[in-house]
Amino acid sequence: MTAVAETNKGKLTAEEKAHLSDRAKGERNLGWRLAGPAFVIMLLVTLYPICYAVYLSLFNYRLTDPAGRKLVWLQNYITALSDPLFWQAFTTTLIIVVVTLVFELVIGMAIAMVMNRVVWPRKTLRTIVLIPYAIVTVVSGFSWLYAAQISTGFFNRWLHFFTFGGFSENYNWFGGRWSSLTIICLSEIWKTTPFMSLLLLAGLAQVDSAQEEAAKVDGATWWQRFTKVILPNMKAALMVALLFRTLDAVRIYDNPYVMTGGANKTETLSMLVGTETVSRVEIGMGSALAVILFVIVLIIAFIFVKLFKVDLTTSGRS
Repeated sequence: MTAVAETNKGKLTAEEKAHLSDRAKGERNLGWRLAGPAFVIMLLVTLYPICYAVYLSLFNYRLTDPAGRKLVWLQNYITALSDPLFWQAFTTTLIIVVVTLVFELVIGMAIAMVMNRVVWPRKTLRTIVLIPYAIVTVVSGFSWLYAAQISTGFFNRWLHFFTFGGFSENYNWFGGRWSSLTIICLSEIWKTTPFMSLLLLAGLAQVDSAQEEAAKVDGATWWQRFTKVILPNMKAALMVALLFRTLDAVRIYDNPYVMTGGANKTETLSMLVGTETVSRVEIGMGSALAVILFVIVLIIAFIFVKLFKVDLTTSGRS
């Protein structure tokens, strides 16, 4: 009798699995029908420039000498990857990515948790927090540039005042690499932390408050509730926030260009691509650098997806 019951239970489970499989298949087909046209348009818009960039990267091609274009295959990639200037720009980009991402994650999470708890004035608080992100990046860059300059800025005066004269009013923030990167990173953190907090707020909204209360009743500390309840339940939003900001930071161009123009070893990979393509009109080498940057972005996206092991197609379902 027990064997028959187990057999029926096994059959029922198989039927349930088949039913769920058909339902999932129907949802997938519906998703493709809804998103398919937009996906095809995006593919056509992005695929051609990527393929054309790969094609141009195989040539020694200077825009001012189109007749002298010569097929060199992978020589542009070999030259780029063996050039110290490329690795200098790569290191600068990596420093900016790591520093800004860490601070944006910590500050963004704190702001998101405050916005998630505050009942009044919730809308006003969220609007105020998002103001820096609404400002155009170039405008933000110039604001920080003028604030840090000796002649027009107030940073030195404030630091001189709060350190009781210990900090010089004539300190040149853009006179060295590390001081320049400090201002660039501060500008990025101020500008994009609201975006990070907005994405994390969406993740906090998915956390079941009943689980938090149960953990609190069981005697869990705030840190235990945060690491064991809150973070696991917002894993998908956390991955999206970190991925978006990392990819955005890897392609940083505006702030370093506005503040230093690449001086003092502050040139990023995107600036290097722009220099080769626009300033030096080396279309072949610029295209090769652009392809390398594109591959770096793909590798980062792959690492994040594998590291977090989140299936965004099923996250949030009951």
